[in-house]
Amino acid sequence: MPSQPNHPARHRATLAMAAAGALAVVLTACTGSDTDGGATGSGSVAGTTPNASTSATSAASTRPSATTAPSASTATTAPPASTATTASSARCRTADLRASIGPNDPGAGQENFAVVLTNRSDRTCTVYGFPGIAFVDGAGEAVTPDPERTTGQKEPKVTLKPGASAWSALTFTNPEVTGVTTVTPAAVLVTPPDETAPIKVAWSGGKVSNTGKASVPQVSPFRPGDGG
Repeated sequence: MPSQPNHPARHRATLAMAAAGALAVVLTACTGSDTDGGATGSGSVAGTTPNASTSATSAASTRPSATTAPSASTATTAPPASTATTASSARCRTADLRASIGPNDPGAGQENFAVVLTNRSDRTCTVYGFPGIAFVDGAGEAVTPDPERTTGQKEPKVTLKPGASAWSALTFTNPEVTGVTTVTPAAVLVTPPDETAPIKVAWSGGKVSNTGKASVPQVSPFRPGDGG
């Protein structure tokens, strides 16, 4: 069969159809890619919307915590009243008392006197312990060493109603027995227990040792009564 002549126009038409088909394929692929990209974009936008669990967590974190309310255990209560103040206020003060020294009651070479405190106030108070004793001259200067405290004796707390008394034994060996030098005091300063202000009492008991070596006066704790 005789060969057909090769027409250039027909050849170009064939190439054009082939190119158009290839372009259609490319466009179809691009369209499919854009469609997928659109779905992904929608997914991304949807992904930015808080889900239910995230919203609940955020809301819970912004609500005030129940533990911020004051606890009943943190309530402040007033301290109980101190019993020390009550006990201290019941003590006899110097201004509540009158001091005196009883007559000498000598025996076995000892000089024995009663140092008496009497409640002159209109309230009940207590005396506990030893008196402070200082023998002084007319100018109020001490002329003997301080008396010593006796040992081995109970120290009762003495309650004094108005007008009641407590007494302490003031004793020393007669200075003539021990041969020590002496002085005759003009007065005795009596200081109640736990007080600093003394009460001045005239002294009529005679000579007292001023050496501190022998015949040193001693005092006992207070006890109820006037020593009579």
